[in-house]
Amino acid sequence: MANLTRFDPFTVNALDPFDDVFKGFFRPVSAERSAVLKIDVQEHDDHYTVHADLPGVKKEDIHVTIDGNRVAISAESRREQDVKEGGRLLRSERHYGKLSRSFELANELDDSRAEAQYRDGVLQLTLPKKAATSARKLTIN
Repeated sequence: MANLTRFDPFTVNALDPFDDVFKGFFRPVSAERSAVLKIDVQEHDDHYTVHADLPGVKKEDIHVTIDGNRVAISAESRREQDVKEGGRLLRSERHYGKLSRSFELANELDDSRAEAQYRDGVLQLTLPKKAATSARKLTIN
């Protein structure tokens, strides 16, 4: 029985004699290589903790908004022109530009008590859950 494989024009073909010559310099960037804001979310009894990887971003360029149970994180990293005179850039793989990510959590958040810290390229959010309101029985007159 023959094995079927999907053809991907951007992957390396082991039989391609020119692959060693170019070593990936001229291959287009695929969707898997595009920058994605990666996060970890942990739930605790009374709050959520979110860690977001934002390497190379200044804390002034990070924005977090909370609306009910929805959290939105956006950031922008700017390219530093560090090529010296007489030098040339051969390859650039680091992401520059805007990143954003939004997600919803199961509980409403108390945005007045939320905290954010940014250290060593990692944004840490502490998002307290809003206290559950108890149902009130109405008296019918």
